Amino acid sequence: MIEIFRSPDIDWIGKSKWFIVLSLLLLAAGWTSIAYRGGLRFGIDFRGGTLVYVRFAQQPPLDKLRNGLHARGLGESTLQEVKDLARPNSNEVVIGLEQKGEGDINLDAGKAAILSVLRDTFGAGETGKQDLNGVNTATLAELLARRDVLGLGPAAADKYPELARAITDFRDKERSGLVTNLADLKSATGVDDRVLSALRESFFTGQFAVRNVEIVGPKVGAQLRTQAILATLYALAGMLVYIAFRFEWVYGSAAVLAVFHDVLITLGFFSLFNFEISLTVIAALLTLVGYSMNDTIVVFDRIRENVRLMRRDSFDEIVNRSINQTLSRTILTSGLTFITVLVLFLMGGDVLRSFAFALTVGIVVGTYSSIGIAVPTVVFWYRWRGLHAAPASVPSSGGRAAPGDSKSRLATAGKR
Repeated sequence: MIEIFRSPDIDWIGKSKWFIVLSLLLLAAGWTSIAYRGGLRFGIDFRGGTLVYVRFAQQPPLDKLRNGLHARGLGESTLQEVKDLARPNSNEVVIGLEQKGEGDINLDAGKAAILSVLRDTFGAGETGKQDLNGVNTATLAELLARRDVLGLGPAAADKYPELARAITDFRDKERSGLVTNLADLKSATGVDDRVLSALRESFFTGQFAVRNVEIVGPKVGAQLRTQAILATLYALAGMLVYIAFRFEWVYGSAAVLAVFHDVLITLGFFSLFNFEISLTVIAALLTLVGYSMNDTIVVFDRIRENVRLMRRDSFDEIVNRSINQTLSRTILTSGLTFITVLVLFLMGGDVLRSFAFALTVGIVVGTYSSIGIAVPTVVFWYRWRGLHAAPASVPSSGGRAAPGDSKSRLATAGKR
C-alpha cells in the first residue's frame, strides 16, 4: 500500500482536548443555526406535498416559474433543475409544492396548481386541440379509431391501439416524453401522411411535458420521518452491540458516540448551508454511520494488536503508535472517497446535491472523529477508572475477550 506518511510521530492523545474543543464549536455553530431557523429544513418526503417532473422544449425559465408559483400563494415551493451528463440539454425540472392539508382533494390540488402555472407561463395551446405530449395511449387510440384515419373499417379497429402505442412509445423513448414537432412522428412505426394529417387536426405539441408526479400526504411524511430516525437509532444500537462483542462495551460506546457526533455535526452543516433533508439524505447518513464505524474499527484493531507487541509501553503510547500506523491508510482511503463525493456534489446536479453534501461533510468529520473522538473517549474512560488497559489481545471462542485479558495490565492511566 502507498504510504503518505512514512513514520509519523504525533501525540494524538496529548491533542485530544483540542479535538473536543473543535467538536464543541462545530456542534454549537450547527445547532445554533438549527435553533435560529426553527428546526431542520425537511423536504417534501417528510413534510408532505407534490413533486412534478417536467421536461421543457427549451431552457426552462426558473425565475418565471418561481414567480408564478409565488403569485398564487401556494406556500413553499422548490424548483430543481435536473442535470444529466448523458443528456446535457435535457431541460428537466422538478417542481415541489408543500401540501397544506390531507385527503384526496388536497392531494390533487398541488398537482393541478402546478399544471395551471405551467399553462399560464407557456400558454394553453391551440383552442379545441389536445397536447400530444400529455395524451395517453388509450385516448389516442380512441381518437384514431373514431376517425378511422387508415380507412380500415370496424373490422380493423384493433389496429389503432397498436398504432397509438407506437406513437406514444416514440414520444416517450425516442424523444424522452417531449415531441416538439408533429412532423417528427413520421419516424414512428405505422405513421404515414394520413395519420399525420389526422394528428395535426386534433393535437398540438406543447412546450413542456409532465414526466412523472409524486404525491406524499402529511401523515405519510411524518411516518417516514419517524422511520428515518428509528433506522438511524437501530443502526447505532446494532453497531454498539457488535463493537462491544468484538472488543469491550466501552469501545462500542466510544464508537457509537463518535458516529452520533458525526451525524449531529453533519445535520448542523445542513442547517448552516440551508440544505434540505430528504430520504436520499437519510440514506447518506446511514452510509456515513457505516463508513465512520469502519474507520474506527481499523484503529481499534491496531490498538489490540499493539497491546501484545508493546507490553512495556503505556496505554497512551500504544494508542498514539496505533493511530500513527493507520494514518496513511486512513487518509488514502478517505481521501479517494472524498474526491469522489466532492465531484458528485459539484457536478451531480440539484437532485443529488444534498445527498453528496451529506457524504462530503460526513467523510471529513467521520475520519476526524475516529481519531479525535472515539479513541480519546476510550483513553479517558480508563484514566477515570484508574486502569491501564486495552482490548483483549486474543478473543476467546465466540469472539468475546477472555476474562481478565483486557484488565490484566493495571496501572495509572496516562502514566508515561
